[in-house]
Amino acid sequence: MASVRYFVTDVDEAVRFYVDRLGFALKQQFGPAMAILERGDLTLWLAGPGASASRAMPDGGKPIPGGWNRFVIEVEDLAGLVETLHRKSVPFRNEIVVGPGGKQILCEDPSGNLIELFESA
Repeated sequence: MASVRYFVTDVDEAVRFYVDRLGFALKQQFGPAMAILERGDLTLWLAGPGASASRAMPDGGKPIPGGWNRFVIEVEDLAGLVETLHRKSVPFRNEIVVGPGGKQILCEDPSGNLIELFESA
């Protein structure tokens, strides 16, 4: 099992996104500071502004959401899922890309963190 921590601007909003749109299950929530969700073998830790992991580093750098790092969710019907997520107003950074290993697309959670949706060839 892998655990990934994503920094989010609003834990409640992020929980709703991952549960309602991507099929995660909420395991624990610590108010507005943090939540732990699961989907298959992935455990996702959502850290809000009040989480200890969100505190500034000794050099003053502050962990923030967004960027290009992401986790991958393997799906069976990418086109169908993308259509469903479009209807639910999920933002995408690109269109479906087809490569030698399969098809992929990048969607964003409410804080701008990426999730790659992938269908193998």
